[in-house]
Amino acid sequence: MDHRRLVPRTDQVLADPRLAAAEQRLGRAAVRAAVRAAQQRARDGGLAPEQVADAAVAALPARASSATPVINATGVLLHTNLGRAPLSGAARDAVAAAAGCTDLEFDLATGVRGRRGRGALDALARAVPAAGAVHVVNNNAAALVLAATALAAGREIVVSRGELIEIGDGFRLPDLLESTGAAIREVGTTNRTTVADYAAAIGPRTGFVLKVHPSNYRIEGFTAQPAVGDLAGLGAIVIGDIGSGLLAPHPLLPEEPDADTWLRAGADLVTASGDKLLGGPQAGLLLGRADLVRQLARHPLARALRTGKLALAALEATLAGPPPPVTVALGADEAGLLRRAGDICAALTAAGLDARQARSQAAVGGGGAPGVPLASAAVSLPAELAAPLRAGPAVAAGTAPAVAGRVEGGRLLLDLRAVDPAEDGALTAAVLTAVGLATASPATAGTATARTARPE
Repeated sequence: MDHRRLVPRTDQVLADPRLAAAEQRLGRAAVRAAVRAAQQRARDGGLAPEQVADAAVAALPARASSATPVINATGVLLHTNLGRAPLSGAARDAVAAAAGCTDLEFDLATGVRGRRGRGALDALARAVPAAGAVHVVNNNAAALVLAATALAAGREIVVSRGELIEIGDGFRLPDLLESTGAAIREVGTTNRTTVADYAAAIGPRTGFVLKVHPSNYRIEGFTAQPAVGDLAGLGAIVIGDIGSGLLAPHPLLPEEPDADTWLRAGADLVTASGDKLLGGPQAGLLLGRADLVRQLARHPLARALRTGKLALAALEATLAGPPPPVTVALGADEAGLLRRAGDICAALTAAGLDARQARSQAAVGGGGAPGVPLASAAVSLPAELAAPLRAGPAVAAGTAPAVAGRVEGGRLLLDLRAVDPAEDGALTAAVLTAVGLATASPATAGTATARTARPE
């Protein structure tokens, strides 16, 4: 008998309770695709007909979205390619609560339309007392585009040559601003710009003066750039782009500008990111003079750039809730990180793996605090584990998170500065799984008390 006649029909396979349940989680199209692939394998002789349902179940993705959870062990706290700031537990709960219908712009007490995202806006205003008003758009580039369109279309934006930055992925600030119909009036030189340079350029065609913090690089040596306060008395609107999203001074980052300080120094508007040092979702923050913020918020372009309910919920929870993971990671002490690395190494060496505790150096990343080193600790492993930890079979099956580290000196370093201590067990289990030694459970793998030799 032709074995292909024994391959079960699609409706028979879909009747399997496991696949029926998967339809509710993943959708019918994804389940049917897995079933058809398993049927074809059986027709080709690579699978027994009675194994079709099992094979289809095994091939199903872990979730409807293709996004893969990643443990960030790169040592870069705000890794742009990994989505920048991870949300706090409070922010994740807020996103889940806002996923359905919510009172986004509805007043439950009166039953009429309310102010959109009022909770997030109120929390942001409380966080930056020097701001007369606040507004939120979908990212910092959008905040600058809105300001340029509303205040400088057909006019000039005065900016130092040393601050005409490239903001990533080939996007350059001058191109972004000129796309709004504004003209760039460059002043000064790459390394030195004075107040007199700005004053000489300001005239009837000036829309505003833009002060940009070059947050992803540093210029050292024979340099000069006026402070925001020096520009405030020149008779033009001053907008400051702090970039990294620091709302108030941070003791570990004394050279990183913050929104409250720049506003008190005389900036009329400050723009910032929500998903960097603030530790929240992707968002563009506009803070400053009430009349200017209202003008921008009522501009027609503001509708196209507005942020959604999930980001607003996460932003409010980030501002009002406990410190987000980025803040916690920034304040982690080296001794505690070394202890954690030692615990993980003990569990891995007990399973026969070449794991070594190592001192390392982390960075803020995400266009923040360039050149500021952060003492850290890492688990040092054979470099060949990098690929299976990122994209091995367990990661593809959704049974283990991806783990992203960095290779230095022929070794894979899993830096713990950006890793939540609660993820240490999952990190350990992922390494064991990647080498086929998954004998320790996440509940116990991160709690070993033995120590390895002194750190590298």
